[in-house]
Amino acid sequence: MFKKLESISQRFRREVKVYQLVRKDKRTPFLAKLLLGLALAYFFLPFDIIPDFIPIFGQLDDLLIIPVLVILAIKLIPKEVIEDYRKKV
Repeated sequence: MFKKLESISQRFRREVKVYQLVRKDKRTPFLAKLLLGLALAYFFLPFDIIPDFIPIFGQLDDLLIIPVLVILAIKLIPKEVIEDYRKKV
């Protein structure tokens, strides 16, 4: 089980590096860069749409909003841009 968690952690770190590089690429559309930036800001900023002290719903907004922003951004980014950086990382 530990190896599986370690593998997931490594894949997550790799994908974060890929999307950091993709955000800086000139071929990435502005809207995709904006969505990735919003996802990062929402993750790191201290405020939430629904405060975390509200049971269940407070954590659900974090689990839903960030992945939705990232998924929308990925759909806007040309596949070859993402693949180029996945090969490099």
